[in-house]
Amino acid sequence: MIERYSRPEMVKIWEPANRFRIWLEIETLACEAQAELGVIPKEVVPVIRAKGNFDIARIDVIEAEVKHDVIAFLTSVAEFVGPEARFIHQGMTSSDVLDTCLSVQLTQAADELLADLDQLLESLKVRALEHKETVCIGRSHGIHAEPVTFGLKLASWYAEMARNRKRLAAARENIATGAISGAVGTFANIDPFVEEYVCARMGLTPEPVSTQVIPRDRHAEYFCTLSIIASSMERIAVEIRHLQRTEVLEVEEFFSKGQKGSSAMPHKRNPILSENLTGQARYIRSFCIPALENVALWHERDISHSSVERYIAPDATVALDFSLRRLNGLIRNLVVYPENMLRNLNQMKGLVFSQKILLDLTQAGVSREDAYRLVQKNAMKVWEQGKDFQEELLADPEVVGALGEASIRNSFDLTYHLKHVNTIFSRVFGG
Repeated sequence: MIERYSRPEMVKIWEPANRFRIWLEIETLACEAQAELGVIPKEVVPVIRAKGNFDIARIDVIEAEVKHDVIAFLTSVAEFVGPEARFIHQGMTSSDVLDTCLSVQLTQAADELLADLDQLLESLKVRALEHKETVCIGRSHGIHAEPVTFGLKLASWYAEMARNRKRLAAARENIATGAISGAVGTFANIDPFVEEYVCARMGLTPEPVSTQVIPRDRHAEYFCTLSIIASSMERIAVEIRHLQRTEVLEVEEFFSKGQKGSSAMPHKRNPILSENLTGQARYIRSFCIPALENVALWHERDISHSSVERYIAPDATVALDFSLRRLNGLIRNLVVYPENMLRNLNQMKGLVFSQKILLDLTQAGVSREDAYRLVQKNAMKVWEQGKDFQEELLADPEVVGALGEASIRNSFDLTYHLKHVNTIFSRVFGG
């Protein structure tokens, strides 16, 4: 993670100070549980709670010698606690601390991301309602299709992000799992009560079968969920980039006073935020594969997953957090040009109503094959000769004979295409 694309609220979750604080709390809570069981003297717990501390620089020095981060941490804590430190880590293994801590950090990160999504959803809803009736052309294959509204685009993005919020909430629930089960997960040297005690106070659920680590399918689900959110984010960004192209210019990223678009061309106003979000999405998605590959560990435990997670956990969450905030600002400040939308819709001189004419002809008794032939014949004149579609239909005796002039003119009515917008909005937003 780099400072340019990081928010301090998310970064601090992954800072060593937070990680070691969580480690210390896990160890202290485990001591409390052990004291309740009579495994360690009750009088040592207040001492450990009061004097428990660590020195990050000292941990680094010790780790350089012992080549083991948890041992280095425990040594540093012992220097603060004194003789009572011998009761810390009773019956535990390193993964009990590491995995339980990682679960806490991932839930903390998920909470930040859920808050990001809530802000984004609110902005999408506000803009969707604002442009509920702002007519624009729908496109398939990049080609003009039929009329839609810009509000429907925003409503679609809202619905997708709402699904993503549910996915992330489910992933948070599944990752909020702790393990204090000892070597190979059999509880041979530690009572399951300790695990239950620690997890209850850390906001976690005990892992039913932890081997020596928490199974990595939980982590794979978490990072794949982040990847899906990133892909949804890119879908929005790509659409905005297309709509900001000069020859389209239906929307535009807000261009602030004093902003410059190009070092060479002073006239440029580029969709840099959307392009940045596309790049961020590519980066975030890249963490999905190593997270899936981490699921297959040797026997009860190996550490092939460890180095991977030290990268991807902070990087993926920090990048997505930054990106969702950037996307929220982009949506909130997006400049919309309804007049350009209407201009583009009319660019093809009525061709967007071709399906309505086709259906009218079949309703009037013309076979679908003949109806398609009639409509396409007149549509091609628009493509190839620049003719007006309605005028060509009105000049076609077969079409006029089947429909009549009034019916043809009535078929060129935008409201026909938008009559169910309220129904769609009710499905998305309720009410």
